[in-house]
Amino acid sequence: MSCSKRRVKFILNNKVKYYTKEMIRCMNLIAIALFIVMTIIFIKFKPVCIVSSNGEKLGYITNKNDFEAKVKELIDNNQTENVVAIDTVTVSYEFAFVNKDEEINESEIIAKIQDNTKITYKYYAVTVDNKQKSIVSNLAEAEKLVTEIKKAYADVTSEVGINEIYTQNKNEYKTVNAQVAKKEISNELEEKKSASVNGIYLAQKPITGVITSRFGSRESIRTHAHTGLDIAAPYGTKIKAAADGTVTWSGYKGSYGNLVIVNCGNDVEIYYGHCSKLLVKSGEKVKAGDVIAEVGSTGNSTGNHLHFEIRIDGTSVNPQKYIYK
Repeated sequence: MSCSKRRVKFILNNKVKYYTKEMIRCMNLIAIALFIVMTIIFIKFKPVCIVSSNGEKLGYITNKNDFEAKVKELIDNNQTENVVAIDTVTVSYEFAFVNKDEEINESEIIAKIQDNTKITYKYYAVTVDNKQKSIVSNLAEAEKLVTEIKKAYADVTSEVGINEIYTQNKNEYKTVNAQVAKKEISNELEEKKSASVNGIYLAQKPITGVITSRFGSRESIRTHAHTGLDIAAPYGTKIKAAADGTVTWSGYKGSYGNLVIVNCGNDVEIYYGHCSKLLVKSGEKVKAGDVIAEVGSTGNSTGNHLHFEIRIDGTSVNPQKYIYK
């Protein structure tokens, strides 16, 4: 029998198979070729994991599990009591061989993920009359602060509350601890308290001018003690409401001349006398700072000025206890 016809018997899975030497030689050559190819591949190339996001290649990593652990650590490190949401990018992985010169840039990929991660923070703003005053980190601090402020300033007509603030800029708001916030708000409310008449806040000076006659003074022009302040100012100077209220009189009234009376509540009335022009009508509601009249010299007057008078339950009180101090 010739060599080419010789068969070699193999037993595989209890089945007898016969291969010629040529077949064995071919199989050996294929195995050698595969070995050579794989050797060349491992010499020139290296296995990596390509990391992509939304179709954009971010870079190469060597170990997917280690990389995902680092991404999780990145997210966990951003978890604080003020974080309410973390929206990170979605990544995909693909195994590949790349040239050995290609760099593994795991840290850069993590930095890219961090840059594209949106973190939403929540803080609590303590407000006075709907104006933001102080920001604290948690709700418990805010609620405790509001309770203490309301108790300490129950006689001040201010609304103290809490607003939630959401932001993706961690440095947008400066938070303070409850004690600092309390001091900040207390300073403002103390000032407001000192400028409040029977709980009514005088938020606005009616005019800027020179006080020419004070409360209680006695002068030849009148037969009784002065019931208000006289504040000299040029003719036509705009007169602003000192506090919120309802106009109960707008017209001429004896020695007051042209007079506006505003009922501010809590038995508090404010008189604005000797006006040259009246700009509001009886029944009209006004806010502190609204222009209600103009300076003049009507009624019992010797020159252009505003007669500014405050009454509590019909009795005149010294305005300089609360304003023009």
